[in-house]
Amino acid sequence: MINQLDRKIAVVLSGCGHTDGTEITEAVSTLIALSEVGAQYQCFAPDIGNSLEMSKRIARGNVQPIDKLRSRDFDGVVFPGGYGAAKVLSNFAEAGAGGKVLPEVARVIKEFHGDAKPIGVICIAPNLIALTLGKEGVELTIGNDDAAAAVIEKTGARHTSCPVDDYISDRDHKVLSAPAYMYDDAKPFEVYTGIRKMILELVEMA
Repeated sequence: MINQLDRKIAVVLSGCGHTDGTEITEAVSTLIALSEVGAQYQCFAPDIGNSLEMSKRIARGNVQPIDKLRSRDFDGVVFPGGYGAAKVLSNFAEAGAGGKVLPEVARVIKEFHGDAKPIGVICIAPNLIALTLGKEGVELTIGNDDAAAAVIEKTGARHTSCPVDDYISDRDHKVLSAPAYMYDDAKPFEVYTGIRKMILELVEMA
């Protein structure tokens, strides 16, 4: 264990499996990295369709509905990727820059941002920040996908290319992003390395 930190971090899931829910490696990497630094965590998911029940497969049953998540109870929040972040938590996969974020997800992002608490987003999950806070010029990464980056920038957010094993930190807005499986050929250890780096700063920032 690197350091014992009395921090509590919320992790928002969207189901189980990268095609329509949370990418499992990204979620598990997040939980391992939080555990490594001694941070407490609680998982949440929207109670729509089967997202909440499927998310319990990742978190060993310990998942609460997202409407119970409040910034006052946590020091930061992380959104792992997977297409659930663009199909369940938002409709970005269908609507792009004109998409909408699930109201409870938008509320959570605005609460944590308003309280100056760090927000971590992984893989395609930066779309949630772009659609909610893009007009503030938040800096994000979704790797080196120029087409997806162009859509992100239409929201007003700024995109910065980033290798799979690293992350981008917008310290002014306290938003951190890691590309992870935006690189289709990424190796699990590369994905974990980038997420771990992001989590280390997020917990220190909290």
